[in-house]
Amino acid sequence: MALRWRISALVAAAACAVAAAVGVLVHEFSRNRELSQARESARVTLDRAAVTYTRTGEVQGSGAALDAPGLPGDLRDLVEQGRRGTEFTTGPAGPAMWAARPAGSRVLSVRVDLTTTMRDIGALDASIVAAGLITTAVVLPLGVLTAGRMSRRLRTAAGTARRIAAGDLDARIAAGPRPRDEIADISTAVDTMAGALQKRLLGEQRFTADVAHELRTPLMGLVTAAELLPEGEAAGYVRDRVRVLGTLVEELLEISRLDAGVEHADMSPCPVGPLVREVVARSGPATTVVGADETADTDGDADGDAGAATVRTDSRRLERILTNLVVNAHRHGRAPVVVTVSGDGRTVIVRDHGPGYPRTLLDDGPQRFRTGARERGTGHGLGLTIALGQAHVIGATLEFGDAPDGGALATLRLPAVPPPAGADPAGPAER
Repeated sequence: MALRWRISALVAAAACAVAAAVGVLVHEFSRNRELSQARESARVTLDRAAVTYTRTGEVQGSGAALDAPGLPGDLRDLVEQGRRGTEFTTGPAGPAMWAARPAGSRVLSVRVDLTTTMRDIGALDASIVAAGLITTAVVLPLGVLTAGRMSRRLRTAAGTARRIAAGDLDARIAAGPRPRDEIADISTAVDTMAGALQKRLLGEQRFTADVAHELRTPLMGLVTAAELLPEGEAAGYVRDRVRVLGTLVEELLEISRLDAGVEHADMSPCPVGPLVREVVARSGPATTVVGADETADTDGDADGDAGAATVRTDSRRLERILTNLVVNAHRHGRAPVVVTVSGDGRTVIVRDHGPGYPRTLLDDGPQRFRTGARERGTGHGLGLTIALGQAHVIGATLEFGDAPDGGALATLRLPAVPPPAGADPAGPAER
């Protein structure tokens, strides 16, 4: 049940409880007061009748009666014991207050009719119930409005928090200061947290970009020096390490551009099938391409035109995504690696038959400089991060999962309507 209706139900229950409590208290107070007054009146009348009976031996005109036939049995027994008392009864003749005392060998009693009094108390009870219903009818809408306002403010805060978690670090609740308002305090705390998080992440992004830029100059020197080394095993190892370092620096620069949101898609018609086969042909190890019920090998020679559908997207960025996915499958998975292209060319699935993606990647998404599991091999964790960022740029979705029968599964879905060229897409979701 939503908070709004919980608060509304609580307000309604509280209003009904208060009305019921007040009604019971007023009813009991009024009834006890009327009975007390009737009892006192019966006693006074009985005492006067006793004086008259003692003087004259008669009770006519005194309001009392001797040996009244309707006298309650308990009260009669009490008088026979030589005592006096009163009793309230509700019989066929209606509610009444009886008072009785001994009068020689007889019983002198007084009956005060309370029919009108009890009717008045019943009318008072009905008025109290009506007042309670009216009060509830007035208070409940006010409670619903107040609860709805609180619920909307909390939903706004929750929605803003979700936007921040999704990567929109500019999202703010912007609640005005309100003294002694807990919801405003929560909103201010969320905005403060978002500002601090944004500042820290921007600082990290600037640091990454600065480091990558600063490394380019000495890296160029290393490349030149490595080329001047005499041929040999040591020179080959140095050149290989320099190439790895150069690739790392270029990936860091690419991530910094994605983080800054300066990357924009250049949309044009793109035949997905041939692009996939071209990527697979450059990947080196044996890879199978499946599309439109047709297959192709790593040399690109297909038995048909697999995935020949043309979509409008940024072919350069799509190639970058597919290259990273295929390379990651070969580097961290096991053969065979299968790339499947849907008939409309909008879905590309890259699967290996290795141990699958680590649980941290499936739960939190790819994270830079983290491969997540020892059995996935070594690496910087940048390939999938870049692939996810480039997918955002072209408006595609990239999902990671494990196949039911084992192996990692990466699914790229291209949008039916691509984002306009020059749009400012969201950067990679680093969580």
